[in-house]
Amino acid sequence: MTAPTTTGLVRSHRFAVQVPGATAPYDTLHATLRYPALPADNDVERMSGMLRADRSEAPYPVVVVLPGVNVASAGYLDLALSLVGAGIVTVTFDWIGELFPGQHGLTPGVDIAVVGPTTYGTAPTTPALAPLLAALAELSDPAGQGPMAGMLDLERVGLFGHSAGGTVALQSARPEWFGQVRAVATYGSHTMASQQLGFAPGTLLAAPIAVPVMLVAGTEDGIIAASAIRYGETAGAAGHDPVERTWAEAIPAETEAWLVRLAGAGHLTACSWEDPTSARGFLEGPLEADQDALRAELCALLTTFFAARLASGDTAAKAETELDQILTQSHPTIADIRRR
Repeated sequence: MTAPTTTGLVRSHRFAVQVPGATAPYDTLHATLRYPALPADNDVERMSGMLRADRSEAPYPVVVVLPGVNVASAGYLDLALSLVGAGIVTVTFDWIGELFPGQHGLTPGVDIAVVGPTTYGTAPTTPALAPLLAALAELSDPAGQGPMAGMLDLERVGLFGHSAGGTVALQSARPEWFGQVRAVATYGSHTMASQQLGFAPGTLLAAPIAVPVMLVAGTEDGIIAASAIRYGETAGAAGHDPVERTWAEAIPAETEAWLVRLAGAGHLTACSWEDPTSARGFLEGPLEADQDALRAELCALLTTFFAARLASGDTAAKAETELDQILTQSHPTIADIRRR
């Protein structure tokens, strides 16, 4: 797989989003929108670094990245650059919020009030997505005066979620809630329900998703294995495969669903610059495979998937052809790939 290469500049536009109902000071997302830009042509741009957007293909589809717990958004830079290189504006964010009662950290946003046995399915499980999409609509308003005015096609939105970020993406992409979402991809994510929330052991929650979805996992994911205890299962047990269960059982049968396993990849392969003082990388032993190379392959795969489902014209057709080739041809980094 070869990811599209950026032919021009990629620059960042940063903004903040307040989350209704969240308690200050833990009520603000700090977001970064990465977009294709034009070279500097005056001293103001050269001195500020604020470059004009390349509007030649605008409005652009958008992918929102929902991070793993305690993973900083900068860790998804490789993916953002790959997506922007394919003409897909990408939004990442950092939100220090409540993880569990009394515990705070970097979060994709999890609404504890709607993830219990009696409330699941009544609302999106992440409170981050609605205000973020509303902020993007305001930034991209064609009648506005800002640098992103008219840049975004918010009827062509994709979600990428890593770990818990992928879980809330799968649980929140119901068409009635977010009809503008056209595709979802995840890495190291599933919808098994924690016993701490009151669910019975082995409970798998349905994912209310009606758009194409790609679930990617690493064959050496030690964090998912070690987390089996949360779901009343045994770490390392042969039957404990929550990603495959999610693909086979949780996603509606009529929904296009991909399952891909990267050979030698761990749980944190999706993010570069993993901080050993944060997240739970200590649960995984040293990984023999080149994780940087695997991350590049993952970025290429995700970019192809999103281009096929969010882009239009020749770009989408070329990406669709490449998806078919990935499915039918052997790749040394792909241990398993299935589509239903």
